[in-house]
Amino acid sequence: MGSHGSRGGEEEEEEEEEEEGDIGLERALRSLLDQSPLEPSDDDSDDVTTTQAPPPALWNHELRAELELLGGRGLKGRSLPRLLRQREWGRCRGGSFSGGERALIGERFLPTRVAAQEVYPQKAFCAVFSSDGNLLVSACQDQWLRVYSCRGSSLRALRCSRGRDVGWAILDVVFSPDASQCLYSSWSDYVHVFDIYGDGDQHTALDLRPEERRFAVFSLAMGPDGREVWGGANDGCLYGYDREVQRRVLRVAAHDDDVNAVAVGDAGGQLVVTGGDDAVCRLWDRRCLREERPREVAALAGHRDGVTFIHPRGDGRYLVSNSKDQTAKLWDLRRPAGPGGVAAARRAVARQSWDYRWQRAPRRAMATTPLPGDAALMTYRGHAVLHTLIRCRLAPPPGSDGGLFLGTGCASGAVIGKGAGLNPRGTYGGVGGVGGRGLRKGAWLKPIGGGWWAGLNRIGCWVVGGD
Repeated sequence: MGSHGSRGGEEEEEEEEEEEGDIGLERALRSLLDQSPLEPSDDDSDDVTTTQAPPPALWNHELRAELELLGGRGLKGRSLPRLLRQREWGRCRGGSFSGGERALIGERFLPTRVAAQEVYPQKAFCAVFSSDGNLLVSACQDQWLRVYSCRGSSLRALRCSRGRDVGWAILDVVFSPDASQCLYSSWSDYVHVFDIYGDGDQHTALDLRPEERRFAVFSLAMGPDGREVWGGANDGCLYGYDREVQRRVLRVAAHDDDVNAVAVGDAGGQLVVTGGDDAVCRLWDRRCLREERPREVAALAGHRDGVTFIHPRGDGRYLVSNSKDQTAKLWDLRRPAGPGGVAAARRAVARQSWDYRWQRAPRRAMATTPLPGDAALMTYRGHAVLHTLIRCRLAPPPGSDGGLFLGTGCASGAVIGKGAGLNPRGTYGGVGGVGGRGLRKGAWLKPIGGGWWAGLNRIGCWVVGGD
C-alpha cells in the first residue's frame, strides 16, 4: 500500500513537471506571436523578463504562421495571388504550399460553414444562380424546379413548379438574361420555359425536332438578348432555337459523340463553344454557322477523355473545361490546337474502354504526360470526375480577383478550389476543398463570396469564415 502510494506521488510530480514545461512552451510561443517580451508566471521565483525580440529565423518560421491561424489571426498581407506567384517561382519549401499556407487559403478563400440547407427526396442535379446572384434555381430528380431568393447567405423559397415531359431527371437549367424565366432540359424532344413571376403555372415547350428516338439535351445556354437558345444533345449535334420566330433554326453536327456542354463565349453572343465525348472543345461563329458543311472556327484539344463541362469567363478570351480524364484545363480561345492536337485527342479517346458512371478511373486515364499538341494554358488535377457530368466554373471577371479562382465538383464529396491566375504551361493540384455528402455537380461561386453546392439530395449555402 505504502509503496504504491509513493509511486503514485512520483507520477503526479512528473505530470506536474510536464504541465509546467507545457505552460513555459506556451508562453514562449505566445511571445513569438505577440512580439512582446516573455512574462514570468505567477509561480516563478526568478525574474525572467526580457526585451529581446524573437530571432528572424523564428519570426519567419512556418510554426508562427500555423499558430497565428490556429489563433484566428490569419496572415496579414499574404494574398492568394502572392502565394501562387511564390510557388510558381519556386520559393515554397518543398515545391508546394506549407501546412500553414494551406490553412491560410482555407481560412480566407474557401467556404467553411453551412449557413442554409435544403433537403430533397431525390438527387439534386442542378443549382444555378442568376447573373446578379439574387436568384437560385435548383432541379431535382423528383422533377420539381425550386426557385429561391438569395440575400447574403439566407435562402427563401420563391416558387416551386413541377417540370413538364421530364424523362428520368431534369438535366440542366439556365436563367434568361433578365432572370424572369428559366429554361430546363431533360430526356425529351423539348426544352421548356418556365415564367418565374407569371400568374399560374405555365410552361412553354420549344420543339427541337430531333431525328433520334431517344433524345436528351445535356446542356443549355442562352444568348445575351434572350432570343437564341443553344442545346448540346446526345446525337452529337448542336441545336439552335430562335424564340422570336418560335422554331429550331440550326442543327449542326458538332462532335463525333455526345455533346455534354455548350456555352456562349463572348458578351455579344456570337461565339458558341461546345464540348463533347470526343475530348475536344469546338468554337463556332454564329454569324457564319450553317447546317450544310458546318465548320468550327477553332478547336481546343488536350484532354484524353470526354469533356463533361465548359465555362467561359465571358470576355471572349478564357475558358475552363472539365473532363473524364480527371483534369480541368484552362484555355486561351486565341490559342487553338492544330490538326495534330485534335488527332491526338481522338486517338486517346479511342483507347478508353471504361465507363465513368459506375467504374473507377483506370490509371491509363489519368496519364500526366501532355498529349502532342495540347493547347491548354493550365492543367488542374486532384478532383474525381465520376458518376455524372461534374461541373467546373471560373470566378466572374468583375473585381480584383475575377477569373483568378476555379471551383470544381468532385465525386469524393468535395468542392475543390484552385488558383487560375498563374503563368502558362503549369500543372497543379487543388489547394483545398469543401466537404459535402455525395456532391456531384459542381459549384457556382456567388459574386459576394459565398457558394451554393448541389449535393446528392440537397443543396447548401457555404460561407467563408464566421461572417
